[in-house]
This record gives sequence, C-alpha cells and structure tokens, in this order.
Amino acid sequence: MERVDCVVVGAGVIGLAIARRLALAGREVIVLEAAEGIGTVTSSRNSEVIHAGIYYKAGSLMARMCVAGKHALYRYCNEHGIPYRNCGKLIVATTRQETEKLQSIRAHAEANGVRDMQVLTGSEARSLEPALNCDAALLSPSTGIIDSHAYMLSLRGEAEDLGAAFAFHTPLLQATAQSGEMVLEAGGEAPMRLACRLLVNAAGLDAPRVARNIAGMPAQLIPQAYLAKGNYFSCSARAPFSRLIYPVPEPGGLGVHLTLDMAGQARFGPDVEWVETIDYAVDPARAERFYPAIRRYWPGLPDGALMPSYSGMRPKIVPPDIASQDFVIQGREEHGVEGLINLFGIESPGLTSSLAIADHVGELAEAK
Repeated sequence: MERVDCVVVGAGVIGLAIARRLALAGREVIVLEAAEGIGTVTSSRNSEVIHAGIYYKAGSLMARMCVAGKHALYRYCNEHGIPYRNCGKLIVATTRQETEKLQSIRAHAEANGVRDMQVLTGSEARSLEPALNCDAALLSPSTGIIDSHAYMLSLRGEAEDLGAAFAFHTPLLQATAQSGEMVLEAGGEAPMRLACRLLVNAAGLDAPRVARNIAGMPAQLIPQAYLAKGNYFSCSARAPFSRLIYPVPEPGGLGVHLTLDMAGQARFGPDVEWVETIDYAVDPARAERFYPAIRRYWPGLPDGALMPSYSGMRPKIVPPDIASQDFVIQGREEHGVEGLINLFGIESPGLTSSLAIADHVGELAEAK
C-alpha cells in the first residue's frame, strides 16, 4: 500500500488553495478529484466576484475568511499576474425606505473590518454611473472581479511545482482511521489503496457524502446537504456600467444584481432556486422575474435583452427556511478523528476566501 503525507479530496478552488498551502509548508500532497479536471463544478459556475465582506454575520468564519481572503487574493493576483479588476460595487437604494438602510449596512460592514464604504447621494452615484436610477447608494471600493480560471491554473501550477500530484477521475470511495493514519480506497479507472497522515475533505457539494464514507467520523457532525441553484442571465445589450450594481438586500437574499466579466459583459443573478437534484439548465421563463427587479436600478434595460447564460449550485448545509449559514471547518477538536479535516458549506464567498481558508486549514494541520 502506497503511503503519502497528505491527501486533499477535491480540486475546486478551495482544494487547490489548500494543496498549495500544504505544499508550501513542505508537505507531500496528492489531490484526488472525481471529475476530469480542476474547478469543474462550483468553482467554474459563480460570479467571479472578489467580495468585500459586507453582509456576513460579524465574527463568523465567512466574515473573517472573506476579509482576510480578499486582501490575500489581491496580493496574489498582483504577484502572479492573474487578471482582475478592482472595479468597485454600488449598493443602490431606489426608495427612501431603502436609503434608511444604507447606514446600517455600512455599520455592519465596519464591524466586519470593511472600513472603506462610502455613502453617496443619488446625484453622486449617477456621476459615477449615469444610467443608474437611485435615491442614494453605498460605494464599496474594495469589491472586484477576477479571472477565476487563471487563478485556479496558477494555484495548480504552483502546487505541482512544489511537488503536489493530481489524480483525476479518482473519486474517494471510503476511508478508515487506523494506527495513526487514514487508509483510503479510491475508485476510477485505476483504483488505488493508499494511506496518509492527513486527509482534507474539500469536496464541495459532495463533502457531506465523502464524510459519511469515512469510518469513525461521527454521523451527527455531518451536515445534511441541500441544493440552492443560482441562475444567471446575460444581456444582449451593452450595459452602461463600469461597476457592479447590487440592490439593497431583501429578505432571503441580495436581490438581482449586475456583475461584469473581465471583458465588461454584464450578467444578472444569481437568483435562488431550491432543487432536489443537480441540473444546470436555465429556464428562460425565469427572466420574467428579473426584468422588474433590474429596471428598479436600470430603467433602460431593453425588452427581450435577457438570455439564459449558466447556473451553479450552492453547497448549502441549511434548509430553505433558514436564512443563512456559515462555513464549517472541522478538525480533530470538533470530531475527534486524528488526521482528518472536513470543510462543509463553502459557498460564496468561498472564492474570495480561498487563500484565508487554506491558511486556516494549514494551521489546523500543523496543530498538535
């Protein structure tokens, strides 16, 4: 039986960042990925936004990882030549009632360590974005966008340069803790049995299932997986905005917002559609719900301009009647299994938080 120091399950952006972090620490790393390549699931189906850290519950892992991860990600992009744009974001209030909420949003952001938010009058906001309809707005200067694929390729390349290896088409079938190590059974075209000192479950949507197949992992500490689909629509008209545009949050979500890709093309979404199975098809009829929401801040959106684009699945670990969740990162102190770290519910802002999450996992791995 082959032995290796560390095995990371999942080659999405989180698994890649963790593999790089462990390799930087001089550890031997193998990454097991059930799909054919890196970042094929959640990591390739998101908004590619570098989030500021505004809305998450103060003190939560999401808040702390997002703010730390944002700064780390901008540094990484500059040091490694990853395409990004620090374009900023406007949170737009279109009524007096919404305007009254802006100061509390700003105060919440400051509690999370986001201290660069600026309150703008409607005229000040329109001086930045003339096509905008608003009563007032909050400017988030530290929000940006990133070429997530270039970022993931860089993480993989760095990890491999440091000696990490990748095994694709290789799902983890089961694992057992024995004699101070984890013994793994991996499937695929070339099944293997190997032992490792550290197993990191960064399988994203599949993380709860992977955890259930680890003998000795307490079942009551494995969250139930739920699927919250997010649909995106592109725009056939050129959107006249250079910043991301978000409405004031509504109960249950952040509303229909406008994000930009690296080419400046606008896309709208994601919405929230709770589903039972993974299906990435986008129903064109959902666009009818987008038009009135978008026209509150962009009255000039032409009829028929929205086209189905793509969708993604949020790795939820709370049911629809619970408004929000936090990242769950479990080490031995939480579950009692030596040599195992689980990551559950790493939805947005997972991309932004990836380097901070990797550092956190690295510290857990080094703890005695």
